Amino acid sequence: MSNSPSKDLETFDNPYSGRDYTISIRMPEFTCLCPKTGQPDFATLYLDYIADQQCVELKSLKLYIWSYRNEGAFHEAVTNHILDDLVKATSPRYMRLCARFYVRGGIYTTVTAQYSKPDWQGTIPSEPDFSE
Repeated sequence: MSNSPSKDLETFDNPYSGRDYTISIRMPEFTCLCPKTGQPDFATLYLDYIADQQCVELKSLKLYIWSYRNEGAFHEAVTNHILDDLVKATSPRYMRLCARFYVRGGIYTTVTAQYSKPDWQGTIPSEPDFSE
């Protein structure tokens, strides 16, 4: 596996695919560029998912997130695009991505997008407490 930014998301077999359990990941170093000004936008991404057959491999996720560093993207678009890519790679039972962007011009922005498999009958997990 490379150490350079990459759009490739790797997966591995879910070791407990017969059970619903929540995987929560916090990514505090997300950056992209404002498509209007070219200035950097910073966010913490919170990913919660219930895997079906595949889990996302963390190093590939880090390199994937890193790949946005020099791309222009509106907050709403980049959050939904990342969720779509993760759903495509893992086909989870449930997935939620919350992007909490840091203040810019006195405004904080939080964008939350989610996906559920149409036939999944489980319970949506509550948001984890990632406070330090």
